[in-house]
Amino acid sequence: MWFKNLLIYRLTQDLPVDAEALETALATKLARPCASQELTTYGFVAPFGKGEDAPLVHVSGDFLLISARKEERILPGSVVRDAVKEKVEEIEAEQMRKVYKKERDQIKDEIIQAFLPRAFIRRSSTFAAIAPKQGLILVNSASPKRAEDLLSTLREVIGSLPVRPLTVKTAPTAVMTEWVTTQQAAPDFFVLDECELRDTHEDGGIVRCKRQDLTSEEIQLHLSTGKVVTQLSLAWQDKLSFMLDDKMTVKRLKFEDLLQDQAEQDGGDEALGQLDASFTLMMLTFGDFLPALVEALGGEETPQGI
Repeated sequence: MWFKNLLIYRLTQDLPVDAEALETALATKLARPCASQELTTYGFVAPFGKGEDAPLVHVSGDFLLISARKEERILPGSVVRDAVKEKVEEIEAEQMRKVYKKERDQIKDEIIQAFLPRAFIRRSSTFAAIAPKQGLILVNSASPKRAEDLLSTLREVIGSLPVRPLTVKTAPTAVMTEWVTTQQAAPDFFVLDECELRDTHEDGGIVRCKRQDLTSEEIQLHLSTGKVVTQLSLAWQDKLSFMLDDKMTVKRLKFEDLLQDQAEQDGGDEALGQLDASFTLMMLTFGDFLPALVEALGGEETPQGI
């Protein structure tokens, strides 16, 4: 249970439920399969284990882990368009008349309803870790839309969720640009070998570098012409590496072997023990990493009125 991406949200008030109450609340909106005429369903599932007895809230020390699953029927747009076109051409040929937009839309709806029961099913899960003492919710996703789906559904079942994206005082772009320009990052952070540079003009150029020495003259020349760093690969201590972007999204998060070996040792032989140990160690690591990252970006910004 190692997160691969990270969207960070700040609880602006205490979470209104404890673990037991949260379990009860999540049970009111369980994940379920799509009915034959449903495009999508969304609900909560057990983060670990299967079956009716598996808890919807995994508790480990001061941390809570939850998971939501989306199930959707996939209807390729090209398939629908081709079927609509074929049906319209058939009507126009047989009835010698033009099919206009209103009727075309009705035909499209009928075709979608006919195709839905045979459509492919796609399932996707999103995990979120809640750290009440730190006042944080961490979502294992790089997509704000997926995170908001989970948070809004969580808000629906518990009645209130006073949360907002965590913001910092200094724009990540400014900090990352300074780190690459001066060739020195904040303490315990190390610049690696990948970045994205963008021209600040509206239709300016974009340069993406992989396996590149970011201290090279070529990179420095791009910076000197006004480009800024919008994505940067970094490492923190000897524990993890990641890609940071201009919206403070942490992507491609990778925990080093040192932590994974420790979790394997702590977890014992049982699969659940391994999952619990990795989750706990991950959250303890975040407890040091996230304050360091926020400090490196100028400290947390608290919007007025909160």
